[in-house]
Amino acid sequence: MATTSSMFMYALTIQPPSSVTQAILGQFAGTKEQQIVTASGSLLTIHRPDPQQGKISTILSHDVFGIIRTLAAFRLAGSNKDYIIVGSDSGRITVLEYTPASNKFSRLHLETFGKSGIRRVIPGQYLVVDPKGRACLIASVEKNKLVYVLNRNAQAELTISSPLEAHKPQTLVFAMAALDVGYENPVFAALEVDYTESDQDPTGQAFEELEKSLVYYELDLGLNHVVRKWSDPVDRTASMLFQVPGGVDGPSGVLVCGIDNITYRHSNQDPFRVAIPRRKGATENPERKRSIVCGVMHKMRGAFFFLLQSEDGDLFKVTIDMVEDENGQPTGEVKKLKIKYFDTVPVATSLCILKSGFLFVAAETGNHHFYQFEKLGDDDNETEFDSEAFPTDATEPYMPVYFYPRGAENVNLVDSIESMNPILDCKVANLTDEDAPQIYTLCGTGARSTFRTLKHGLEVNDIVDSELPGVPSAVWTTKLTRGDEFDAYIVLSFSNGTLVLSIGETVEEVTDTGFLAGTPTLAVQQLGEDSLIQIYPRGIRHIQSNGRINEWPAPQHRTIVAATTNERQVAVALSSGEIVYFEMDVDGSLAEYDEKREMSGTVTCLSLGEVPEGRVRSQFLAVGCDDSTVRILSLDPDSTLENKSVQALTSAPSALSIMSMADSTSGGSTLYLHIGLYSGVYLRTVLDEVTGELSDTRTRFLGHKPAKLFRVSVKGQAAVLALSSRPWLGYADLQTKAFMLTPLDTVGLEWAWNFSSEQCAEGMVGIHGQSLRIFSVEKLDNNLLQQSIPLAHTPRKMVRHPEQPLFYVIESDNNVLPPSVRQQLINGGTLTNGETQQLVNGDSKVLPPDEFGYPKGERYWASCVQIVDPVNSKGIIQKIDLEENEAAVSIAAVSFASQDDETFLVVGTGKDMVVSPRTHSAAFLYVYRFQEDGKELEFIHQTKVEEPPMALLPFQGRLLAGIGHSVRIYDLGMRQLLRKCQAEVTPSLVVGLQTQGSRIVVSDVQESVTYCVYKQQDNLLIPFVDDMIPRWTTCTAMVDYETVAGGDKFGNLWLLRCPQKVSEEADEEGSGAHLVHERQYLQGAPNRLSLMCHYFPQDLPTTIQKTQLVAGGRDVLFWTGLQGTLGVLVPFVSREDVDFFQTLEQHLRSEDPPLAGRDHLIYRSYYVPVKGVIDGDLCERYMLLPNDKKQIIAGELDREVREIERKISSTQANMRFSLAAAVPLLSLVSAHGGVLEYEINGPLLVWLAAWNGNCTDFDSSGNVWSKIDQSGLLSGDLTTGTWGMGEMVTQNSSWASAIPSSLPAGNYLLRHELLAIHTSNQAQWYPECAQITITGGGTKAPSSSYLSAIPDV
Repeated sequence: MATTSSMFMYALTIQPPSSVTQAILGQFAGTKEQQIVTASGSLLTIHRPDPQQGKISTILSHDVFGIIRTLAAFRLAGSNKDYIIVGSDSGRITVLEYTPASNKFSRLHLETFGKSGIRRVIPGQYLVVDPKGRACLIASVEKNKLVYVLNRNAQAELTISSPLEAHKPQTLVFAMAALDVGYENPVFAALEVDYTESDQDPTGQAFEELEKSLVYYELDLGLNHVVRKWSDPVDRTASMLFQVPGGVDGPSGVLVCGIDNITYRHSNQDPFRVAIPRRKGATENPERKRSIVCGVMHKMRGAFFFLLQSEDGDLFKVTIDMVEDENGQPTGEVKKLKIKYFDTVPVATSLCILKSGFLFVAAETGNHHFYQFEKLGDDDNETEFDSEAFPTDATEPYMPVYFYPRGAENVNLVDSIESMNPILDCKVANLTDEDAPQIYTLCGTGARSTFRTLKHGLEVNDIVDSELPGVPSAVWTTKLTRGDEFDAYIVLSFSNGTLVLSIGETVEEVTDTGFLAGTPTLAVQQLGEDSLIQIYPRGIRHIQSNGRINEWPAPQHRTIVAATTNERQVAVALSSGEIVYFEMDVDGSLAEYDEKREMSGTVTCLSLGEVPEGRVRSQFLAVGCDDSTVRILSLDPDSTLENKSVQALTSAPSALSIMSMADSTSGGSTLYLHIGLYSGVYLRTVLDEVTGELSDTRTRFLGHKPAKLFRVSVKGQAAVLALSSRPWLGYADLQTKAFMLTPLDTVGLEWAWNFSSEQCAEGMVGIHGQSLRIFSVEKLDNNLLQQSIPLAHTPRKMVRHPEQPLFYVIESDNNVLPPSVRQQLINGGTLTNGETQQLVNGDSKVLPPDEFGYPKGERYWASCVQIVDPVNSKGIIQKIDLEENEAAVSIAAVSFASQDDETFLVVGTGKDMVVSPRTHSAAFLYVYRFQEDGKELEFIHQTKVEEPPMALLPFQGRLLAGIGHSVRIYDLGMRQLLRKCQAEVTPSLVVGLQTQGSRIVVSDVQESVTYCVYKQQDNLLIPFVDDMIPRWTTCTAMVDYETVAGGDKFGNLWLLRCPQKVSEEADEEGSGAHLVHERQYLQGAPNRLSLMCHYFPQDLPTTIQKTQLVAGGRDVLFWTGLQGTLGVLVPFVSREDVDFFQTLEQHLRSEDPPLAGRDHLIYRSYYVPVKGVIDGDLCERYMLLPNDKKQIIAGELDREVREIERKISSTQANMRFSLAAAVPLLSLVSAHGGVLEYEINGPLLVWLAAWNGNCTDFDSSGNVWSKIDQSGLLSGDLTTGTWGMGEMVTQNSSWASAIPSSLPAGNYLLRHELLAIHTSNQAQWYPECAQITITGGGTKAPSSSYLSAIPDV
């Protein structure tokens, strides 16, 4: 990364691309189960289908930091495991193995064959593998083909040979396939065109006579070379090849798919040809030909078939009949080719048929689907067409064949993988007044388009929601014996009693359990082998399996106020502050420890950890007291209840939980103490298993209610359920093992516990008011919740209502019949479109467009404006269809000063548009008035313009429009919009507008951005600075007054800045004559923008905006990509952080090189050298490294492994939407430079003062300050101990303070103080103040007794 940049950004992917470019099927884990491997941009993902539950889940995702072009699976003879070959832009062929034990991809071979990048003559576009796993062929679009021999050595290790060339110059390849020839020499088929003659013929005659050929290449394993074995002309429209089984399974050869036909071809067989059936229906054009875009071949015992898909999504079953001998056995000679309609599914990039009877559809756009086969289409009434009715000569005409599409009969949808591909527009807004903003996106194409709302959280599967006879205070589940697989009882505690429910096929009350029913319960536990324990305020009840009950009464005048248990130990706290400890004897009875430990304050909570395997007791007891401390007491027989360590807190602890969880630092598990505070703060600290010391404390604010903590089990791992204002789940990330804390998408709970039954093996039971809820969390791999609203057509852009939670979406589809034309055809009319007449074709049955798409019509547009309500009705509340073949291209909500600042909706349209070359017959600006609080639109008038306005924006009480290569300012008139100003700004086409003040940033479709200034005095728009690089702009956003961020269609993100002097000159008062007459530079503006940052994220940016993803957090640049990517660019605030991550990035490039062999630095510098950006995705891979490599890098950075991981995690928490804070937090850094250079001793204080009116008139010298937070000496002594300032340094030099929710709304002054006492008798004050506004419904202001004055303030 260039170090000369003055701006540094941290690039992080929130959600990786979800579009699947290719999917392959195989037994990659070496078991009988099949897995699916998908390629999504640079992401290689392996999925595990579950045939029993009909679900598909993600096992592993790996960023290869390179563009994955092709994938292929192969298996060596005699092996039970499939390997993966990856063709990427690295110029290397990569052979990978999936290792299920460590859940990672291992690289077995990396062979270089050419230059990096995607080039026409560099292999990587096509990759096919011999069915017997003996060789693979990787080819380029033109000329080059390389064959690698795959084998194993004496150690049974996979080997790969040097490449064998099969080049042919001046030859274009359209498709490739590997033939199934049994164990004969491997043969590869290619569709090729030799353009030698047409390239030399200027008349074009040779091009018209050009032939496309099917060519066989044979690898001679004996002579170790490749020969061109056979070639024959095929249909010129042929574009796809599919392998036909050979050997004992079939006749071998290939299916050649062209426009409107499928042909079977082989070197020793006659060709057989069938037509692709066309849809029949009133709105279908009978003359429109189809082509095959995707397909799959599936072999069964003694049979095989193909499922081939057309561009409409229709699946056709293709089979081959063979001539049989006298014994009824197939001879291998083809008799005929047959085709019939099978079903309709979304248009796919890849289809995979599993042996377990499922079909995986990697959809081209929208969600990917997982279907189960109900039948194979052999016994339906669909008409079957065979090759006997069609000529084999591709030039001979034939009668087309038709079918009626219908609902799916052969496959049944059982699961879906959410995919946001493509994202076309996005807005970040907090419309629901939640803790963090939501992301609103336009996704998909055609009738499968959606408006999606994304928010942070885990999806919850609700199982039971049952009313209770009263309002319980707590709930537990328990087994009867240690060996039980499932829970037997649900125990509910009420204010005046306890209710026990049995768990079975039905849940019902039981009374013969031995539990005391007339008292509330504090804890329940299955103890020892087969006994139960109930702890209640007046004592402990030990219920043995033989019915015998032992009671331990609480001492006189004292009650039990807190309790904790595990399978062998019990500890209770008495109201007098004493701790009583019990341990299980060998005879199964509870033995009380002789001495009691008296605490200094009232005990608020206790925690015992689980008994480690192979031991008889948990070593530690955690005790929380109302003096805001947590103490760790030893339970070792030699030092029982002795103090081991203490931690000071900012509030009294409300809950404790000692729990062992997976840890990325150690690579195994680590013992943690989880702490919940009454202030709603959650802390997690490492508990040393030997010394009992507490270290590496991390905090998180959950909500305004006291935090309660519960140990639960989710997806086979121990997790912590934290309850505050809403439930949170703390768990280890499935891949990195880093700790994640994510809210659950469910109601607020007062208490919860783990739950396990036959119907729900891993669940949770909770209390919400008077209801009992049982739920489970099924997925931990996706913490972005999505809610979808279907749209009518492909969405283009949207705009938000200025006051209401409504969005206005423009949608348009090209070459699609609009609703009025479809209705005309259904009514039996005829349609004339140009010179072509479409005839009525079949009945008038209307098919659901979300399943079958819209009827196609050349040169037609279907377009509409829809009002979307994502908050209240969660649907479409109005739709306005555009008539006369118009299509909406732009939209804006504009407040016109001439209309008393009333806001109108302006929509730009084009009529009879042709995308390429760009033409149109008319263009308009439509104006609508908002009615019914924006829920209805009233048409006002339209204004005709010269070209479709591709960009609209409100500007100083008027409308700013980009029309062609000019920018105009309009005002609202009575009959039409009134043009007020115009300037030709860009050379090609204005596609985007941004503005601040009088400055306008104009985006050109292929010439980057130009800055303009509007001089109101002379009513002039003057371009004054532009870019020197022709960027094909797709999106822009103003970062500040001088800086603009943007993306282009080649997948780059960049930041440009206007020179300070030029910016000041442009804003000088006056007419701007000096700008008008300044000499232009190379026919552009007189000045040039400076490049500040440049980065290649791989996906094509469609939107970028400056926003906050954490309420009250740092501003970030949030961008979306066409393939479904969500990412952020975050500015660094200190050079120290830049140096740290820059060094870490350099080490990771060498210690963890990209899997597919791409050089990371060159990859991020695909078109322009990366500048000023650190790859956060690469830095996060540090968590996945083996411990030895972590230690090496940590040594080079002169830091501990845990310190580096904490730095990465804290960076995520400050920046990432997926780790958004639960409530508004205030994050402050010290005033001197942003980051403390070293750890300083001293306390930290936070004050708040209310003020009204102008802050400059506020008198802060009196008793107006109330302290809302402080942190003093946390542990140790005065000189060497840990202070609040030291804790702040460990938290990325930031401190989070909760604003009391009870405070009245209004303006406040917040003061943050650091008091450094590291120098004797020389205290150093570091104050910092901020003006804040508090909103909400609080009513309790601090009384005078809580207010004080700060000296010298």
